[in-house]
Amino acid sequence: MRKYNGRSQVLVTGGAGFLGSHLCDRLIGLGHEVICVDNFFTGSRRNIEHLLDHPRFELLRHDVTMPLYVEVDEIYNLACPASPVHYQHDPVQTIKTSVHGAINMLGLAKRTKARIFQASTSEVYGDPDQHPQPESYWGRVNPIGLRSCYDEGKRCAETLFFDYHRQYGVDIRVGRIFNTYGPRMHPNDGRVVSNFIVQALRGESITIYGSGRQTRSFCYVDDLVEGFIRFMQLEPAFPGPINLGNPGEFTIAQLAEQVINLTNSSSKIVFKPLPSDDPQQRRPDISVAQEQLAWQPTVQLREGLVRTIAYFEQLLKEGH
Repeated sequence: MRKYNGRSQVLVTGGAGFLGSHLCDRLIGLGHEVICVDNFFTGSRRNIEHLLDHPRFELLRHDVTMPLYVEVDEIYNLACPASPVHYQHDPVQTIKTSVHGAINMLGLAKRTKARIFQASTSEVYGDPDQHPQPESYWGRVNPIGLRSCYDEGKRCAETLFFDYHRQYGVDIRVGRIFNTYGPRMHPNDGRVVSNFIVQALRGESITIYGSGRQTRSFCYVDDLVEGFIRFMQLEPAFPGPINLGNPGEFTIAQLAEQVINLTNSSSKIVFKPLPSDDPQQRRPDISVAQEQLAWQPTVQLREGLVRTIAYFEQLLKEGH
């Protein structure tokens, strides 16, 4: 791969978001030049404020549904709202971000001969009837439901990535991300970890949708970013897809109880109806990641929650 001054020029789309900002931190720490692109729909300037004066960091306000002309060696395509509250706010824009964004970033990779990572999602598996989910599983997705703008947008993006790889020889890496949490999550994104923590810290009732017996696997953000980096550095080239997530499985009720204990909250749990197409079980089979990347998560849920709670406590103190 081409390098300038011994460093890679790395583009991170969605770089001011939760995952993107942690990735930018890590790439700067590794000595790379980073171009962070974000339209600030769900990203926040606060997440990358500490990097703005760094000589190897550049911020561009840009929407990936429009072409971008820069010279880069590597692209991490993370741009897309990833929580139901945000991606259902403007479903047409969500699917455009996934599909047009993929086309534009793949076009850039093709032109510059850059290696490109696609932040795909466990949502490509839909509400699975195979458990845990291996990469070979094709999924069970409703193509016309409320979540389809995200699920099918990401599935289409994977198709585009593999077709650019087969047709044009673009060096792709497709990672399927399972539930991830940590500092810099959006406090109002409707995701279960941030929801429970904010409700507990405010002393509000903790809302569980459905019975609470549905399961999720929670990966701490530092572990996930380590998986991204290892995947991009992997030689010889391997396009994936690779599941990236924590195989530890917890019920939603167990998560709520742990958050209440760690925050010393007086919050009570209330139950509401389950939204349509919400998966009952979600747990990655990470044997491909273990074999190809020598990767597996190391941060236990309790430890990760303690760090995340500390972040939200500070955020609420500042009046966010």
